[in-house]
Amino acid sequence: MSPRTIGPALPDEATPPGAPLAIRCVGLVKRFSGFAAVDGLGLEVPRGALYAFLGPNGAGKSTTIALLTGIYGADEGTIHILGHDLRKDPLSVKASIGVVFEELALFERLTARQYLVFCGRMYGLPGAEAVRRCEELLELIELSAKADTLIADFSKGMRRRLCIAAAVIHAPRLVLLDEPFEGIDVLAAAVIRELLKELKRGGTTLFLTTHVLEIADRLATHAGVIVEGRMRLSGPLDALKAEHGVQTVEALFEKVVGAPRAKGVRLSFYGPH
Repeated sequence: MSPRTIGPALPDEATPPGAPLAIRCVGLVKRFSGFAAVDGLGLEVPRGALYAFLGPNGAGKSTTIALLTGIYGADEGTIHILGHDLRKDPLSVKASIGVVFEELALFERLTARQYLVFCGRMYGLPGAEAVRRCEELLELIELSAKADTLIADFSKGMRRRLCIAAAVIHAPRLVLLDEPFEGIDVLAAAVIRELLKELKRGGTTLFLTTHVLEIADRLATHAGVIVEGRMRLSGPLDALKAEHGVQTVEALFEKVVGAPRAKGVRLSFYGPH
């Protein structure tokens, strides 16, 4: 399934020639009680990229996604999404993107099929088209057999797959995912990986946060590392690895952020019995 197979992409007139960016942020700042959770962030994500947005806990990743999706308003700086100024034209931005937050919010008394059709209709799809896309997505996320099961009875992995399907039913050109692999089993993770690969093949730009650095290694074309609200590096992943002389995202992350403090620690009380 790709945006090109489930429906036409939204028009692209707003994108300036010579600037094929899905996301462009300049000087982005967000403060909470005087604390800058995002501090002068600059970010460019090319169209069609799978961008892994990495950083330690509390670095500002989720706050950045909340800014990019309009949940929070920036205190300073500018955000352009698919050529649209988020502050001036929020409706065009929200019609063009799909979002999956780390904390899942679903209507638990609906079935999977009812929920997806509802989401499609909310995005303005005709009834028959919403049903068609629903069935295609249910098959792709391997939930066809559970289509008429209440969401209340779903596991966390099933819920996350369903949330991603709901986020792409309207064929957005940009999908933002906050920790899509958090707390799910190996099988659910494999299904989500294949879904992301299919979306990327269709030309969708993907922007995701993840603590599972192996996932970034396997999927990402571009990456950025944020620490204490500031970007430490950003760019094509292969170029970043070459620049820093590393082979993996984990090694790149440790080189930029620092090795875990517990590495090499020994317990004085633990040994052979």
